[in-house]
Amino acid sequence: MQEDFTAKADQLIPEQQKLAKEGKLSDAIENLLALEKQTRQAEDYHTTTRLAKEIIRLCFEANDWKLLNEKLHILTKRRGQLRTVVQDFVKEAMTYLDKISEESVRMELIDTLRSITEGKIYVENERARLTRILAKKKEDEGKIDEAADILQEIQVETFGAMDKEEKADFILEQVRLVLDKGDFVRAQILSNKINKKTLSEKGFEDLKIRYYLSMVRYYAHDRKYLDICRSYHAIYQTPKIQEDEKQWRHYLQLVVLYICLAPHDNEQVDLMNRINEDVKLAQLPVYKRLVTSFLTKELMRWPLFQQTFGPEFESLPVFSERVDGKSPLWEDIRKRVVEHNIRTMAGYYSRVTYQRLTQLLDLPANEAEKFISDLVTSKSIFAKIDRPQGIITFNKRKNPNEFLNEWSGNVGELLGLIENTCHLIQRENMVHKLNADSS
Repeated sequence: MQEDFTAKADQLIPEQQKLAKEGKLSDAIENLLALEKQTRQAEDYHTTTRLAKEIIRLCFEANDWKLLNEKLHILTKRRGQLRTVVQDFVKEAMTYLDKISEESVRMELIDTLRSITEGKIYVENERARLTRILAKKKEDEGKIDEAADILQEIQVETFGAMDKEEKADFILEQVRLVLDKGDFVRAQILSNKINKKTLSEKGFEDLKIRYYLSMVRYYAHDRKYLDICRSYHAIYQTPKIQEDEKQWRHYLQLVVLYICLAPHDNEQVDLMNRINEDVKLAQLPVYKRLVTSFLTKELMRWPLFQQTFGPEFESLPVFSERVDGKSPLWEDIRKRVVEHNIRTMAGYYSRVTYQRLTQLLDLPANEAEKFISDLVTSKSIFAKIDRPQGIITFNKRKNPNEFLNEWSGNVGELLGLIENTCHLIQRENMVHKLNADSS
């Protein structure tokens, strides 16, 4: 039976192609639909697909766009239509999109294809690709919000037929659009749909870079410098970046910059030490010196810091951004330098006067007091301020229990040393006695 339908199709299709060229397109399509009905009822997938494709191809070649959209709907809704047939003629129709020059006709065909693929799992990939084309069109028209809303309709993470690379690419496009829209909450939700382990696989390097650059945009909104540093560090470690000297230099500079901008805590210190151990950092002497300055418990005078690192920082585009005439990054890097200096002073001084403090920090008294208060609040240091006397105390007064614990610990350490010493003396006496007896 299938061979009979194939032979009939072989004979019928050339005849209808000739009939369509003679201007009798409707008659040609009706003849093809009649045979399509028979093959569909016989569940002849191959021939039914061939006839369906031929029907829409004749409409396309005749530039009869209205008839093309009409027949796409008809072929989809025909009773008992095979899913694989719908898949194939939808794919065929999608190839026409790049061949249509008139934008209104192209958009009408996209709307038709999106309509017939709606709610059908077996053509979900095709619907996702059509939706992305539509979103791109809206974006080109400047309708960012509308483009983002359209693309968010598609939940590609649930698609079983779409491969991991295309899924990640689609989600990253969703993230980019919602970031352009300014919806940072939605951007975080969408970014969590991407598995970072997948991005580490071979062949995903470009997607990995796109992902972390998008995350930099997200974290920059709230000035989460440590997360920005981690994102740039992930890009820097990508093999593709490591192979390009210009690229790895650029990203390593950003890694160092943002780790220095990050607030001081255990994670920040750990990552800074790991960055300092990178052998390639030696090829960037200015940035090597910057990291060393923050890791060394020595004061960094702000005027000298500006003179040393200012020209290098000004060459970076991120420092050119201005808010109310000021650079936010300059303000934050100054803050980190002052905080570093206060922590250093707290480690070396038990008490210091206001006058001496302001000299060392190159700050007025009220601003220095605010920095100290912030560090005490964040529990980075301990300090008490005696305003009448103008003295700041960094040593925390110990309670009796702490004194007793410290005394007990010292006594235990002393007794341990005495025991070890007695043991060594006894051993030496035994050795000396053995030597004396043998002689």
